[in-house]
Amino acid sequence: MEKIRAVLRCVLASLFVAAGVNHFRDPGFYLKIMPPYLPFHLFLVYLSGFFEVALGLLLFVRRYARPAAWGIVALLVAVTPANLHMALNPELYPEFGRAALWLRLPLQGVLIAWAYWHTRPDARANGARQAG
Repeated sequence: MEKIRAVLRCVLASLFVAAGVNHFRDPGFYLKIMPPYLPFHLFLVYLSGFFEVALGLLLFVRRYARPAAWGIVALLVAVTPANLHMALNPELYPEFGRAALWLRLPLQGVLIAWAYWHTRPDARANGARQAG
């Protein structure tokens, strides 16, 4: 099970690094989905991209994986308003189907659960603590 967990941690890390890099490659996409009530849109796009890359990279390092996973949980909660804004305003995003916009919300929950799973101590660490 620990090998599967390590592979899934690396997959999650890769997804976040790629998504974060995309904030810098195509900031216009992210600017378009920013809720209008938030200030400093471009700054927030770059800030969230920076944290996606940084937390994704830290997730690759087993020693920092737990705090990085907590950071990813917090980041996912922080960007949920953008996904909610998209779902509630589908006319602003005709390139996406209404169903796709609403499916992003449960997907956000899946990603939060996936990251949260990596905040839990692994069995090997628990075994070492119990043995010591």
